[in-house]
Amino acid sequence: MTASNTLAIVAACAGDPARASMLSILADGRAFTAGELSAVARVTPQTASGHLARMVDAGLLVVASQGRHRYYRLASPQVALMLESMMVVAAEPTHRLGRIGPSDERLRLIRTCYDHLAGRLAVGIADMLVEAGHLSLSGDGGELTDSGRIFLRRLGLDLADAKNGRPFCRPCLDWSERRHHLAGTLGARMMDHCLGAGWIKRSRSSRVVEVTPLGARKFRDVFGLRV
Repeated sequence: MTASNTLAIVAACAGDPARASMLSILADGRAFTAGELSAVARVTPQTASGHLARMVDAGLLVVASQGRHRYYRLASPQVALMLESMMVVAAEPTHRLGRIGPSDERLRLIRTCYDHLAGRLAVGIADMLVEAGHLSLSGDGGELTDSGRIFLRRLGLDLADAKNGRPFCRPCLDWSERRHHLAGTLGARMMDHCLGAGWIKRSRSSRVVEVTPLGARKFRDVFGLRV
């Protein structure tokens, strides 16, 4: 199959409203059952099964069985990056009025983007690290400086074992802010730290992330960001 044919198949999978709804909820990296995804897409279980099978065949999703259930999730971080980029394009205003990005203020503040954070606070973290000289960021990737390694180590992030085959740091264009937040190993470790330290809590049914009172203080004191 040619690359153009593959592109057409992938685009068609993402182009259906029901499949787009399923992909959107899966964009935070978690796995869901067919029944859960049918409820999200507001289609019958039979219709959902057909959509899911098509996305698995296209390489957008993978499925794993656990007990009596089959769980679907995005096949790779590259699929999540594609979805976030498509959201940026789809949200472009067609006239001077109108607001870009999600209408939910909670999603605009902070949300999950596969295995890393997105939204205003996530962009603010990236900006602070760059402005403080802790991170050198380009369109191709990012690299911590000596001061950045010290800063993150004091924060409780030891990245000595970060060579795991995936990009260490990758800029990801934010759907609502239209600037970059951090993806790759650094972005994933940052989100894991915020969750483990009790700064944030994940929603059970959406990409919304709740900032705890402790997290509000930490985002202010550590990164200079106000919630």
